Amino acid sequence: MKRIVSSFLVVFILILSGKNPAYAQSDTKTKQVKPPSKAIDSEKNIILTRQSEDFQASRIEQVKDSLRLLELKKEILQLGAANSTQKAALSQERDQLQNKDSLRTALEKIKIDSLRSIVSGFPVYISRDTLFYIYAKLGSFTPRERATVIISRIQKLAKDYFFSADSLAIVHTEYTTDVVYQDHILLSISDQDALWMRSTKEKLAEIYQLKIAQAVREYKNEHSWETMLKEYLMAALVLCLLILIIFFTNRFFRWVKNKVEKQKGSIIKGLKIRSYEFLDSSREVRVLFSLINFIKWITVLVLVYLSLTIMVGIFPWTSGFAGELLSYFLDPIKGIFVSIWNYLPNLFTIVVLIVFFRYLLRILYYFKTEIEKGSLKIPGFYVDWANPTFQIIRVLVLAFMLIVIFPYLPGSDSQVFKGVSVFLGVLFTFGSAGALSNIVAGLVLTYMRAYRIGDRVKIGEATGDVVEKSLLVTRIKTIKNEIISIPNSTVMSSHTTNFTSEAAELGLILHTTVTIGYDAPWRQIHELLIKAALATELIEKDPAPFVFQSSLDDFYVSYQINAYTRISNRQHITYSQLHQNIQDAFNEAGVEIMSSHYSNIRDGNKTTVPDDHLPKDYVTPSFRVKQTGKDPSV
Repeated sequence: MKRIVSSFLVVFILILSGKNPAYAQSDTKTKQVKPPSKAIDSEKNIILTRQSEDFQASRIEQVKDSLRLLELKKEILQLGAANSTQKAALSQERDQLQNKDSLRTALEKIKIDSLRSIVSGFPVYISRDTLFYIYAKLGSFTPRERATVIISRIQKLAKDYFFSADSLAIVHTEYTTDVVYQDHILLSISDQDALWMRSTKEKLAEIYQLKIAQAVREYKNEHSWETMLKEYLMAALVLCLLILIIFFTNRFFRWVKNKVEKQKGSIIKGLKIRSYEFLDSSREVRVLFSLINFIKWITVLVLVYLSLTIMVGIFPWTSGFAGELLSYFLDPIKGIFVSIWNYLPNLFTIVVLIVFFRYLLRILYYFKTEIEKGSLKIPGFYVDWANPTFQIIRVLVLAFMLIVIFPYLPGSDSQVFKGVSVFLGVLFTFGSAGALSNIVAGLVLTYMRAYRIGDRVKIGEATGDVVEKSLLVTRIKTIKNEIISIPNSTVMSSHTTNFTSEAAELGLILHTTVTIGYDAPWRQIHELLIKAALATELIEKDPAPFVFQSSLDDFYVSYQINAYTRISNRQHITYSQLHQNIQDAFNEAGVEIMSSHYSNIRDGNKTTVPDDHLPKDYVTPSFRVKQTGKDPSV
């Protein structure tokens, strides 16, 4: 509170001390905002100076034509009725000069009107009011120099303690009409000045005389000590009211906080979203306190700003700031409301487009549900394609809707909006290359119908049930309750075995191999394997199990039992029971499940080699034993 008041006082003192007369160029009564195409002062001064020089040259020519016109009239009068041919020629020349003069005046008005749209004059002001504008050059003074000199003369007049409006007079000379005060010329008005203001010199002088007298009186009234005392008292009153209002505002918001604190636990019980407690009562109170503090500070700042605007408007030398400060506050609000009002046609268009595309999606959703229920059948279109196809079409429809709506969005044609759009597009392109490949692979797998949710599959080295199939990954659950996530691009690049797709109709063939020696009759082995398969719980009796003798090996025969099941997701349990039943069946029949192998072990017999085939220096093993006392085979 103290900081706000002290800051406000510092700003107020700085404003009161900054009596900058240059600010008086702003006009609170006749102020006009110059468009960007207006020329700057130096260029404007050059343009108006050249126009004045052209006007003076035209006036010189006009004077010559006027003198010639007088001579023609005199010659015509002297001729009388005699010499009608010469008189007609002089009359024709006179008419041409008169037409030339009127045409010259019309062209000068057209030139001035064309310049008036691109340049403004130089203002003549006192205090904060602009009295009139200077457009024309006079003598050696440019328009800007004329305005500067006139301003200095009027300001001296305003500081004259003995000023009397009755001393202002209008003096007519040969070329100008002057507004004078006592013996001092304040300004001279030429024909060009009158032409710029679409008036005559005499009327324009009367208007300027009244404006100067009224402006000087107002200036003296505003700068009198009685007025200044009133202004300071009013400023002090506004400051006191501001402090009082801020004090009661703080008390009001403190009272609101106390009321909120008392409602804790009764009305304020926290915020819950279903079973999740988003905010408990203590946190909700803190959030409400933060909101109250925010509203309080916004209120205080608005009060300070409006009070500052009122205070600077009280003093003549700072009153121009009042409009500026108020415009800083009101112009954004006005701009927001104007923008909203101008945007309403586009907003209605967007609403209509959103409603149209919403009902289009509802119609597509209806057809999707009909296909899923089986009420609508499309040849070659499978039921499990309905939802992914709807999702793809939904994304395309929403993308098309965004493209259609985009031109109607506010700021869609701005360079910033376009730059952000390009940046996001590039970021998405380079950052989602892998994701896009998985998405494309996911779409392809959907229409390949390689597997569905719940199918028992084998992808690469992983075997399990499909529990999730998205655009990015496929997740399978193994018999050990392990969740394996496989990217769709990996699924596309490897082979997939589906154990479930044909199990319901044709049945899945489970098979296992046992090896039995040749001494066991093969017919008995077939009967025992089939008996064990039929005793298994999930094995189908029709089609009946069958046996393949897959190979005749060196020491045993490989028997492969094949049996049908329609429950593919429990094949690991079925295999376990089948193996148990095979053991039981063979044990009951007294057939040993064994793969015979034969081994040949050397018994120490020797091979006799004829002596004629031995080398001459060959020493027999028995002789070597006799010589060394060691068996060479050890």
